[in-house]
Amino acid sequence: MQMQGATDKIIKAVSALSSDRQPLIIAIDGRCAAGKTTLAACLQKQMDCAVFHMDDYFLRPEQRTAERISEAGGNVDYERFYSEILLPLRNGAEYVTYQPYDCSTQSLKPPVKARACAVNIVEGSYSCHPALWAAYDLRIFLSISEHEQMERILQRNGESQAAVFRERWIPLEEQYFSAYRIEERCDLRIVTD
Repeated sequence: MQMQGATDKIIKAVSALSSDRQPLIIAIDGRCAAGKTTLAACLQKQMDCAVFHMDDYFLRPEQRTAERISEAGGNVDYERFYSEILLPLRNGAEYVTYQPYDCSTQSLKPPVKARACAVNIVEGSYSCHPALWAAYDLRIFLSISEHEQMERILQRNGESQAAVFRERWIPLEEQYFSAYRIEERCDLRIVTD
């Protein structure tokens, strides 16, 4: 599906919800390279919404125990994401303050203060983790064929990183999707290739 078609479909779904509950919190989960970040950016251009990224919540080194890494979806700090982002949004906070994780330095960046909006989007793999599931008003899953996924990863990240995605990140995502039946449980499912 073209990104504009996906955007239009989601805006229609959001419009149907917006009279029921404010603020709205929407999750965009799905396979890597399926277009989650791109879709969130497109929605942000067309609606007054805030966007929060699950990539800002990878585990810090001291959290990476064998037990945690073996847990389906356990390679993100979903507890901190819930307390810093989802709980304040759900409680109607005007602003949320959070500390993004910097993978290059393996540490937390300085705090960021972000305005909450009537519509708030959480994008990224693991955004529909069971520990976060109930906080959302709408859950979207983006899928992509294996071939197109690898083509996009090669273009975006290069050959050396593509191997890391193929051998590590994709299997971890697939374990999480399967363990919690994420794709089939989401409200909207969109194929992006």
